[in-house]
Amino acid sequence: MGRGTPVVTGIAPQEETAAPRQAPVAGGPSAAGRVVRALRAAVVPLALITLTALAGVVLGRVYAGDLLTRLVIGAAVGSVLVSVAARRLPSWLVAPVSVAALAGWTLWSLRLAAARADLPGSLLEVSADAARNGIPRLLTAMIPVEPTPDTVLVPVVAAWLAGLAGAEVALRTGRVLLGYLPAAGLYAAALYVVGPNAEPAIGTTVAFVAVAAVGLAAPTGTPPAGGDPTAGLAPGMRAAVRLRLAASAALGVALVIGLVALLGPVVAGQVDGRPVDPRRYVEPPQVQTLDENPLIRISGWALRPEQKLLDVSTVGATPPAGGADDPTATGGADDPKAGRSVQIRLAVLSDYDGITWRVGATYRNAGRILPATAPARDSTVQTVRQEITVAELSGRLLPAVATPREVSGARVAYDPATGTLIRPEGLTPGLRYTVTSARERPDNNLLATANVPAGAEVARVLRVADGVPDPMRRLAAQLAEENGAPYARAVAIEQFLAEHYRVVADAPSGHAYPNLAFFLFGPRNGGGQRGTSEQFAAAFAVLGRLSGLPTRVVVGFSCSGQGPVRAGDAYAWPEVLFDGLGWVAFDPLPRPENEPRPVEEDFRPTPEDPPPSEAPAPTVEPTASPEPVAAPDGPPARGGVSTPVLVAGGSGGLLLVVGALLLTLLAMRRSLTRKRLAGGDPNQRIAGAWREVTDALRLAGRPVGDDLAATEVAAQARQTLADARAATTRAGTASGGANGSRAPGGGATGSGTTDGDATGGGVPGDEPGVDELATLLNQVGFAPGAAAADQAARAAEVATVYIANLRAARPWWRRLLWSVHPSPLHQARRSPHSHPRRPPR
Repeated sequence: MGRGTPVVTGIAPQEETAAPRQAPVAGGPSAAGRVVRALRAAVVPLALITLTALAGVVLGRVYAGDLLTRLVIGAAVGSVLVSVAARRLPSWLVAPVSVAALAGWTLWSLRLAAARADLPGSLLEVSADAARNGIPRLLTAMIPVEPTPDTVLVPVVAAWLAGLAGAEVALRTGRVLLGYLPAAGLYAAALYVVGPNAEPAIGTTVAFVAVAAVGLAAPTGTPPAGGDPTAGLAPGMRAAVRLRLAASAALGVALVIGLVALLGPVVAGQVDGRPVDPRRYVEPPQVQTLDENPLIRISGWALRPEQKLLDVSTVGATPPAGGADDPTATGGADDPKAGRSVQIRLAVLSDYDGITWRVGATYRNAGRILPATAPARDSTVQTVRQEITVAELSGRLLPAVATPREVSGARVAYDPATGTLIRPEGLTPGLRYTVTSARERPDNNLLATANVPAGAEVARVLRVADGVPDPMRRLAAQLAEENGAPYARAVAIEQFLAEHYRVVADAPSGHAYPNLAFFLFGPRNGGGQRGTSEQFAAAFAVLGRLSGLPTRVVVGFSCSGQGPVRAGDAYAWPEVLFDGLGWVAFDPLPRPENEPRPVEEDFRPTPEDPPPSEAPAPTVEPTASPEPVAAPDGPPARGGVSTPVLVAGGSGGLLLVVGALLLTLLAMRRSLTRKRLAGGDPNQRIAGAWREVTDALRLAGRPVGDDLAATEVAAQARQTLADARAATTRAGTASGGANGSRAPGGGATGSGTTDGDATGGGVPGDEPGVDELATLLNQVGFAPGAAAADQAARAAEVATVYIANLRAARPWWRRLLWSVHPSPLHQARRSPHSHPRRPPR
């Protein structure tokens, strides 16, 4: 025992002293291992963040500013860090936590984007609108896209979800390559959305591949203790395992080489190819007929000149008063723009098919900053900033001084080709927005020598549709005959219209070829040679194109820049495109102090080849020209029938032909009416009664458009009858009598009209029978086969009474032509199988 004690006590101190010496050695590698493991663990999350953020970098190339890129990077960082922080939580709990963080980041992003874009409304309204319209507005937005709530919502949410999915797969299951798929899909989607609207993303794509390779190459687990996993195996087993690993590696390399060989040429061929633009598959915002052709609204506004449409306040630089540099500010007869200086543009109409002028624009959703276009070379630019409040102006077109550069307070869509703005949601009373415009002023000293462009670029504004009346062609040729320079031709057309025609507020709307021909050459005592600015601007534009001038029609308002803009301030003016000067406005309206001269004084449309009876007399005079003397009782010198007999016979034959034609038209009209009101099943008879009413409106000069619902047509029918009775009453009062002031049968069954209504009160509610017919028509449209025979009889009775009342309220000479007018026959032949009008759904 005693001898053993020193041995035991000798060993214990050695163990006690050995342990402290080994502790620092063991503690050192443990701290270093933790650092190495932390660095290894950070490689994959950093790679996922970078890959997701690169998608935002690619998409941000078509956005204005860097706000979207920063928001996507924030979404990438937040989504991955939430997954890293929640690794110890159960997998089913990570998604709710991440989605809650996503909601917070998304709301903050939307609020920031709305504040940057100066959009009105609460955060809830802005978020709901962005959720409803995010994808379509993103694909229809104008390049560069302004980061607004609806254009940043989808990229931010997609980036967060991609980061969440990638982090969960790569970090929780250890499958890094599979975890890269969400980020790769997001990157490919960003490339597709950008399409051909930016330069190829070569740098970001190389960075994407490099970061992915680094993430794959970095080890994610602890290396085995022995270094070689086959070290403890038997020699034969070890050789088999090593052979299997080598074969797998060789097979993987061969597979990669094969994929590169197969896909390499395809990928290389796409490098120089133009990507597909996804915007071509998405329909941009559209407008209705009222906004596609606002020229037809001029006549309606002219009849209600006191209607308040807008309130304008100019808060920036304004054009100089008097409009010295503006050809449209010279004033004219009944001209609302006389002495005013600011022209607010509503729409630019460049397309004309011989029937109607149209805007023909492709609107793209735009942000507050609109794409800038280079001004004309020889023009000066002046900035105009206005605050506009909508009163009773309807539609979607947004008024602004040309050319708008910045719009705040309203979401807009924009057409750069025409400079026209729309609000896709439509105008509402009280809407207030601020628009900053770059107004161009041409150098008038250069107009006299300026040329006009030609070629495919301006073919749209040079196109003349088929069917131009010959007198219009001859007038255009006559005006261009002595005016070789383009500006001289434009001035000649402007002066001709201003000197020979009159502006009136009650002229009917219309600018098709027949309307313009009647305006230019119709008899003055029959309603011709008079019109609103609609006919003046349209006639100038057509005559200009016939003379080789690129023209268009602009609809807008003239105001002083401060205060209300009323319906009487609306007018249309033509513009001509000149090289280096841009679009120059002209004013064909007459001056107030000028009395229009008859057109016949300066233009006599004569046939190109005169008939033989009008051939010029011989230039050589005979030596003797005795007066012929006829024998008093002898036969005529040359024999044949005498001239009075020929005249009488020709006149009689002509009267017979005309009479036969009128009787034929009368019989055909009555046959058409009987067929419509008495032929077919009840559905067909109700539809026929409706066609009789619409034909009557057309004969009364108030045709209805195909875009109107039945109830709207009924309202127009009642108003037409009231207007006709009012006009008849005024005519009867002026002549000292009351001829035609009261329509016979005013109190007939079904019309709902009393004699008191015939006094011209003009109340558009005195024909409830037409509303009843509209109700029957809607029933036929929505429930085919449900109409009864008594309803069809009632429809025929209502139509007959209404037509009789409307015909009786017309002047006597129009009543004579009513029954033989061929228009209903022509319409019936054009659409023999037309279906009854249905109200919009």
